[in-house]
Amino acid sequence: MDGILFEAFVFLCAAVIAVPIAKRLGLGSVLGYLLAGIVIGPVTGLVGAEAREIQHFAEFGVVMMLFLVGLELEPRMLWQMRNRLLGLGGLQVAVTTGLIAAGGLLLGMAWTVALVVGLILSLSSTAIVLQTLSEKGLIKTDGGRASFSVLLFQDIAVIPILALIPLLALPELAGGGAGSLAEHAGHAAEAAHQHQSLSLVAGLPAWAHALVVLGAVATVLLGGHFLSRPLFRFIAASHLREIFTAAALLLVIGIALLMTLVELSPALGTFLAGVVLANSEFRHELESDIEPFKGLLLGLFFITVGAGIDFGILASNAVFIIGLTLGIMAIKGAVLYALGRLFKVAAAGRWLFTLSLAQAGEFGFVLLSFSLQSNAIPSELASTLSLVVALSMLLTPALFILYDRLEHARTPSAGDDPTPDIDTTGTVIIAGSGRFGQIVNRLLVASGVNTVILDHEAAMIDMLGKFGVKGFYGDASRPELLTAAGIDSAKAIVIAIDDRERAVQMVEYVRRHHPRVKTLVRAYDVNHLYLLNKAGADLAVRELFDASLDLGKEALKAVGMHPFKVEKMARAFRRHDLAGLADLYELWDADTAMSSNKAYLARAREHAATLTDLMSTDRLQLHDRSERGWTPPPKGYTDDLHD
Repeated sequence: MDGILFEAFVFLCAAVIAVPIAKRLGLGSVLGYLLAGIVIGPVTGLVGAEAREIQHFAEFGVVMMLFLVGLELEPRMLWQMRNRLLGLGGLQVAVTTGLIAAGGLLLGMAWTVALVVGLILSLSSTAIVLQTLSEKGLIKTDGGRASFSVLLFQDIAVIPILALIPLLALPELAGGGAGSLAEHAGHAAEAAHQHQSLSLVAGLPAWAHALVVLGAVATVLLGGHFLSRPLFRFIAASHLREIFTAAALLLVIGIALLMTLVELSPALGTFLAGVVLANSEFRHELESDIEPFKGLLLGLFFITVGAGIDFGILASNAVFIIGLTLGIMAIKGAVLYALGRLFKVAAAGRWLFTLSLAQAGEFGFVLLSFSLQSNAIPSELASTLSLVVALSMLLTPALFILYDRLEHARTPSAGDDPTPDIDTTGTVIIAGSGRFGQIVNRLLVASGVNTVILDHEAAMIDMLGKFGVKGFYGDASRPELLTAAGIDSAKAIVIAIDDRERAVQMVEYVRRHHPRVKTLVRAYDVNHLYLLNKAGADLAVRELFDASLDLGKEALKAVGMHPFKVEKMARAFRRHDLAGLADLYELWDADTAMSSNKAYLARAREHAATLTDLMSTDRLQLHDRSERGWTPPPKGYTDDLHD
């Protein structure tokens, strides 16, 4: 059976089954997609050579992803990244290329072939790394920002690499080549010929070529700044969501096409457009419209990578190919770790930076095909390297899992960040200076209470400093940092960090070693609340409960309910909710998911039913003596005031 409907069914079915299972097992969505591809490709044979053609289409997901990444970066922030973008990214590509090329020379390759191999394998997977960093909430950490800087430089470096490879061609390879990659290179050559007829720069002298390229970039930057806003306002006025979605896709596809016609990276062009639109009032609408297409295309891309692994070649020379894959990843990892130290990436971020970029990338398939087409590498080597690229990408999710284990088990050591010189002490220590911790700090400081703020994000500490708020950089879960912050003399600690497991560990530590210090903790949800209570927190509050309740009160007023009745119902809701939390805690089991705890679910349904009855009773309409502030003034009271 064949046809586009059958192929679509197979790919979607594989994704729908494999990805949720992988997520449930803690493997991440990327590994789920890769495993799904392996099952429908090499294992069952449901898809074959067509996976490579689909991969070219799915690579557009990378273009969309970089557009969305650009939307998150203001031009000012991109300028601040220039040192890491050029220095860290440039050195990574140059040093990695040199070391891998040296290894190729030792294996007997010609120097041109070794250089091409080094250039191809120096690149990392933008798709896998950015997708996983975003999924795990690590994109804004120090290691995440360093990884993004290198990936962005690599995407830019693809352009000169494509220009350099034909200059490294070997005459003896002309007319040779066999196997799947050679056939693919033939298709690539035909596509390149068709593309050349549409190119705006083909046959132009160097100066004219440069002017056209600069004009295209200027069109993206100026058009994005001056023309996109009026266009989107006009489209938004139609109040047709599908037209706005079509306009968002038109923007991304149009920019990608323009960049292709001037022989620049489409991903680079859409990234620049995203940066220009980062301050636009339509930014969030663009994100919500593009995100589903990006997610599906990237998932499809990962599936095709898994489906394209040739286990026949792997089985015939398994030891050599696996050893080569691990060796290349080890070389890249060593370079990344050394550069991380050189550029002073934080200790925890350094391991994230090292492990996340140790693989080869999706551009490796493109460059391998182009190199084969340009007679720069022999077909047998290209087939082997294609398998190495795929295997390294397959191993990347496992490296992220290794990072999670290392970070979870990490204990303070001499190699960690030094404890900051905290020159002040406070009555209250605030761990975490995000939106929650900042409000707590403002209230305490305005009330005359001395505080010490700790946060593991240097950018957050810098931002607070611009507002005149002093904070200290460091991991608040480290005992020596808490000691330096004055935990011995503090009366309370407010724990408002994003890491749920570490928050529980901090509560356990403070209760064990500083039992007289009050532990006040932000809980992510009910399950986290129970875990914090079990650990011994003095008070744990759900971060969104009060805000949600206040918004609900305003919604009741908006539908015409009297403010007095709204207040009564809100207070009753709060009392019922707190009583329910205490009651359900008796049935809660830390080792059983709430959705699988039948006794807990049954009691929760009972409480939901009693809440409905409570809110509908006539007692809520009456006054009681406990709420004098809501009792109307006696008749004639206002008249007496005017007399």
